[in-house]
Order: sequence, then structure tokens, then C-alpha cells
Amino acid sequence: MEEEVKDLWDPQTKLGRMVKEGKIKTMEEALRSGLVLREQEIVDLLLPNLEEEVINVNLVQRMTDSGRKVSFLVIAAVGNRDGFVGLGKAKTKETRLSIVKAIKDAKLNLIEVTRGCGSWECRCGAPHTFPYRVKGKSGSAEVTFKPAPWGVGLVVGKTVKPILELAGIKDVWTFTKGTTRTTVNYAQATFDALKKTSQIRVSKGQEKVLGVKRGLGE
Repeated sequence: MEEEVKDLWDPQTKLGRMVKEGKIKTMEEALRSGLVLREQEIVDLLLPNLEEEVINVNLVQRMTDSGRKVSFLVIAAVGNRDGFVGLGKAKTKETRLSIVKAIKDAKLNLIEVTRGCGSWECRCGAPHTFPYRVKGKSGSAEVTFKPAPWGVGLVVGKTVKPILELAGIKDVWTFTKGTTRTTVNYAQATFDALKKTSQIRVSKGQEKVLGVKRGLGE
């Protein structure tokens, strides 16, 4: 399957050409290259085991001069359950087309998630939760994730759970503020928090204590 994608693919971007030529061999290298991810074939080649999940399908109606127009807003997530996750959305007149476009958008929004064991109750060193507290925000929705000890599970709502599972998070405490009933904002706030796991910098000593693992591991 990988070879078939590679043979049929004619990359249109610098990053795509570097991947096809074998100059970039991992998703970590691609995301840290500083080049924008614009072709989903890059993800298909470097992360062939990626899973897809439709988070929500919402019927959107609006009145125009020509009458009522109906479209479907889809939120989808992709991930390998081991440090990589993406979130996307799309709106078209057909449900199936919206799903396809949302999954493609999720692949192009793929991020590397930093995991670890930041719970003072656990300190097992395994990358099963967050290494530190992170907060995400989107619109009026705000979500805070705190490291939880092994075995707690995902103490989250049904919108957030599949996103964290695809990222490889197994245990977490969650606190929310604002309007989390809006699925789009709640999902995007979660994704914003996951992005911040890679933006927080800690010392080498702290990384060892917290069992920090980035992406597939270093």
C-alpha cells in the first residue's frame, strides 16, 4: 500500500518531494522541518497505521432568497494512538463528502503530542497521561487537562474522549469552563491543549522525572 501511494503520487510541495526522495523518513522529521504540511500523501506514507474517527455530524440550515439551504458540518479526528493526532472539519451538501474532506483536513492538521507521567500520585514514568497541566481554549469553551495516575482512565466528555484516545492519552483529569456543549469549540479547545504539550519546555532532569515522550519517542 505504501509503495502504491509513493508510485502514484506526484508531490507538489518541497516537503512532499523530500519525503518521496527519502530525505525525510519520519513524521517527527516532517513536522519539525518548518515546512507546512499541505499534502495528505505525506501522512499516508509516514504514518500508514493512522486511525480515523468522526467526532460529530451536524445538520446546518440557513435561509436564503432562493429558499432553505441544508449542509452537513463534520468534525473528524485522526491519530495513531501513540503520540500523533489531527483534528479537522468540513461542511458540504453531502454527509459522505463532508466526512472525506474533514478527515483530509485532520491529516493536514496533524500534530505531535508530548506525553508522560506528571501525576504526583503515580510517577511510574510511562507515557500514559500528560506530563504537566495544560489548558486549551476555543471560543467560549475552555478545557484544562491535569495528569492522572495509572488506571483512572479518561475522565472526559464523549466529544473529547476519542481525540485523547487517538493521541495516546490513557488517563487524565479534566476541568471545563464556558460553553462546552458546542461540539466544535469543545473539540478545538481540546486540540489546542494537545498542541501546547509540545510548546512547554522543561529541563532534561524534569523530562526524566516526568517520563516525557514526544511523538513516537526519542
